[in-house]
Amino acid sequence: MRIDLITLFPEMCDAVLSESIIGRGRKSGAIEIHCHQLRDYAFDKHRRVDDTVYGGGMGMLMKCEPIALCYEDICRQTESKPYFVYMSPQGKPLNQEKLKELSEHKNICVLAGHYEGVDQRVIDTMIDEEISIGDYVLTGGELPALVFIDSLSRMAPGVLSNNECFMEESHYNGLLEYPQYTKPQVWRGREVPPVLYSGDHAKVDRWRYEQSLIATAKKRPDMIAKKELSQEDKRIICENVDAE
Repeated sequence: MRIDLITLFPEMCDAVLSESIIGRGRKSGAIEIHCHQLRDYAFDKHRRVDDTVYGGGMGMLMKCEPIALCYEDICRQTESKPYFVYMSPQGKPLNQEKLKELSEHKNICVLAGHYEGVDQRVIDTMIDEEISIGDYVLTGGELPALVFIDSLSRMAPGVLSNNECFMEESHYNGLLEYPQYTKPQVWRGREVPPVLYSGDHAKVDRWRYEQSLIATAKKRPDMIAKKELSQEDKRIICENVDAE
C-alpha cells in the first residue's frame, strides 16, 4: 500500500510517521508513505495556498489549483488515480469497518485541510470521500490525517508481525478487547485470573471472548446492539452486566 499526504506541515507529519511500528513498516517496505508540501505547488513568491472567502466571513480558504496540481503530480508518480480522502469534520465517521474497507485500496491520497477548509470545488470534483475522526473541530487536518494513516497503515500486510495483532484488538470484530495482564502474577494483592496461566488454550480463548462480550456490553452497549449474539452470549451478558 502507498499513502500520499498533502499537507502544509510535511516535516511534522513525516517525523510522527517515521517512529515506532509505522516507521519500521516504512523501513521494511511493507508500507510506503510520502508527505508532500502543498506550498511547493503555489504560484507566487510567498507560496500562498489560501485566499479570502467569497461572500465575506472570518478566516482564509485553501485554494483549488495548488491542491489539484499536487494531486495530479502524485497521480503521475503512482501511475494511477489514488483514492482521494479529505479529513473533514463533515465526513463519515472513522471506524474499524471503514478502515477495513479503505485498506483494499492500493493507493490512497490524504488531504489535510487548514484555515477554514478548502474550496468546495475541490471537494465536488476531486475528493472521493470525506472522513472525520470525531464531532469536534481542530486547528488543522494534520492530526486527523495522522490518526487515519496510522490506523490504516497497521492493517497493511507486513507492518505488524501477523494479522492476529489487529484482528483481536478492540473494534476489529465488533467487540472491545479483553483485559490483559503481565508479570508479576500477584500485584498489591490482586492476582492475574488463574485461567490465563492454566496452560489450557481453549479455556483461555473462551475466557477472552467472554470478557470481550462483558467489556463491550458495559462500556459500549451501542456496539453490542449491532452484534449478532448467540443465546450463550446473551446469558453471559445477562449474568455479568444486567445484574449490576
